Amino acid sequence: MSDYEMMDKEEIFSKVLRAGRRTYFFDVRATKAGDYYLTITESKKFTNDDGSFHYKKHKIYLYKEDFVEFREILGEMTDYIINEKGEEVISERHQKDFKREDDEFVAQEAKTTEDTSTDSFTDISFEDI
Repeated sequence: MSDYEMMDKEEIFSKVLRAGRRTYFFDVRATKAGDYYLTITESKKFTNDDGSFHYKKHKIYLYKEDFVEFREILGEMTDYIINEKGEEVISERHQKDFKREDDEFVAQEAKTTEDTSTDSFTDISFEDI
C-alpha cells in the first residue's frame, strides 16, 4: 500500500465515548485530496445465546461543508430534549440490571409450566368430542 493510500486510511485525530453497551468513535480522516472529514461510528455489542458476541456498527461521514448546519441542528435537538425531559435518564433500559416486564412474565410462565406435573395431564380423544 502506498503512502498516499495509507494517508486515506490513517486516523488523524480520534476520541472514544463508551456508553454502556454502545461505544462511539469520533475519527478525523483525510480525503484523497488531503482535506479532513469526520466519521462518527456507533458500535453496539450483542451477546448470542451461546455466550459469544458480535458488534453492529453504524457510521456517519460528516464533511466540513455540513459542519455549521449539523452543529446547529444537533444543538437544537439536544436542547429540545433536555428542556422537555431534563437531564435525568428515565429509561430503565439504560440500567445494568434492567429486565423487561415481558421477560419476567415469560420466566414466571416457564416456572409455572415446570412446576405443573405431567401426572395431572388428561388425555382427550377427538372421538370424545
